[in-house]
Amino acid sequence: MTDKILVVDHLAASVAGQQVVEDVSFSVPATGITAVLGRNGVGKTSTLKGVLGLYQRTGEVTLAGERIDDLPTHKVVQRGVGYVPEDREVFSKLTVAENLRLAERKGAVTAERRQLVERLFPDLVERRDQMAGTLSGGQQQMVALARALVNDNRVLLVDEPTKGLAPLIVEQVTEALREASATVPILLVEQNLEVVRRLAGEAVVVAGGRVVHTGPAADLLADEALTQRLLGVHAETPDSRPDSRQVAP
Repeated sequence: MTDKILVVDHLAASVAGQQVVEDVSFSVPATGITAVLGRNGVGKTSTLKGVLGLYQRTGEVTLAGERIDDLPTHKVVQRGVGYVPEDREVFSKLTVAENLRLAERKGAVTAERRQLVERLFPDLVERRDQMAGTLSGGQQQMVALARALVNDNRVLLVDEPTKGLAPLIVEQVTEALREASATVPILLVEQNLEVVRRLAGEAVVVAGGRVVHTGPAADLLADEALTQRLLGVHAETPDSRPDSRQVAP
């Protein structure tokens, strides 16, 4: 069995005729969290959408040794690629329970997955009958994460899960991701470098629609000059607050 769950090779993607990913190559280990970093607008979210087939794409994407770049998005998801989109995108007029039921894939939901979701997000259990649109931003983010975690996926693509959240909620989401990564590998787009420091084993840096750096996340963040050059921000100290540093625009 390969130690890489996801391999992306020379991926390019476009939307409405505009190229948004130029040439991206990287791999995701079969365990832990891999962070995708970069300034705003460089193609991080577009890379995830290219992998999923939400954008027109060329290049190769391999999941557990199987080519998936020729599959439509729903088939990619059926193969075991979970997705937590930027800005949550919950169904606001449905309850929490209905949001989760809609996300369930036949044959992919086990008792263990349900128990994991209930353990990570006890607040959602209490609010299962509440309309998702009436939840706080942090609670909606938990719904978005729970929708992906309720299925037995091979890999999760998680896009900016701490964006716009209060420090206490950032802490809760960070811990949820840490626990989840013990059961499923995660490809994480994240601007908060302290969250990356705490969670990620590997880092992929994107600039101008291309990968410009790959390697251990700890090594990148320990290199002040490299972090400044690639991300436009000084690396945090280990005791920084979770919301203290963001990648520069």
